[in-house]
Amino acid sequence: MQDKKLVLTDEWDKTFPQSGKVEHKKVTFHNRYGITLAADMYIPKKNQKKFAALAVAGPFGAVKEQASGLYAQTMAERGYLTIAFDPSYTGESGGQPRYVASPDINTEDFCAAVDFLSVQDNIDKEKIGIIGICGWGGMALNAAAEDTRIKATVTSTMYDMSRVTANGYFDSMNEEDRFKLRQQLNKQRTVDYKSGEYKLAGGLPDKAPDDAAFFVKDYVAYYKGRAYHKRSLNSNGGWNMTSSLSFLNMPINCYSQEIKNAVLMIHGEKAHSCYFSRDAFKKLKGDNKELMIIPGAVHTDLYDNMDVIPFEKIDAFFKKYLK
Repeated sequence: MQDKKLVLTDEWDKTFPQSGKVEHKKVTFHNRYGITLAADMYIPKKNQKKFAALAVAGPFGAVKEQASGLYAQTMAERGYLTIAFDPSYTGESGGQPRYVASPDINTEDFCAAVDFLSVQDNIDKEKIGIIGICGWGGMALNAAAEDTRIKATVTSTMYDMSRVTANGYFDSMNEEDRFKLRQQLNKQRTVDYKSGEYKLAGGLPDKAPDDAAFFVKDYVAYYKGRAYHKRSLNSNGGWNMTSSLSFLNMPINCYSQEIKNAVLMIHGEKAHSCYFSRDAFKKLKGDNKELMIIPGAVHTDLYDNMDVIPFEKIDAFFKKYLK
């Protein structure tokens, strides 16, 4: 299968400064559903025949020019060949209709990134890891359960998108709530099919209301402020509204207890989402699994706060298990 030609920007349009310590280029690869994905590749400038490699994605509704790119570039500075990719249907990646999320396809996106990395001449295919941020932390854990080529996995400020969609925040929804949500979304399917367009759920407000939850204010500050990007769903119109249907019906991480390779889960102590990592970690088995709670940190601190993201720990983890 050949990659489809994508329109990729040549300019540096990231939400973080470009590093002089690494080389950068655009690459593409395809998944098993025939969707071509766009990625930024970061290559250490030091001479090395074979690199350990990392694939990075997230947060949910972000693009590779935001947090995932920051992680990828920073880890490349530490000697890894990395890619930060736009998941299917988003950013510069292919797939129609636009702005769709899927627990199956987005898990496959990580595995497809491993496909791509595995065949690069300058990569040791036995030394491939992944990093998932926010909603893609849950996808990364799901991929690690499926793909034994992934030797080590880091999740950062993880969301379980199936759980939060089906149960609401802090598991506040019940069966009747889910039924009403399904009715609403299936009604929207009919409207969308008749109109020939898929309605978007709407992104974040330009300004958070005074009475908004603190994490909503944090999201607005990130996506609408310091890390705004024109291709980011969360910075603009949001996801396709009916994307939630598959997450309501298909839970992820059903077999995470069977992951044999190493996992490091990182979360902020004060993050509203911390319970996702704490609960997911309880299922994991083996002495190569670790949960790191960052004192005082909130959810978005682990997006771009270089004083909070524990890159030293992440580096030490991958050096230990990608050997």
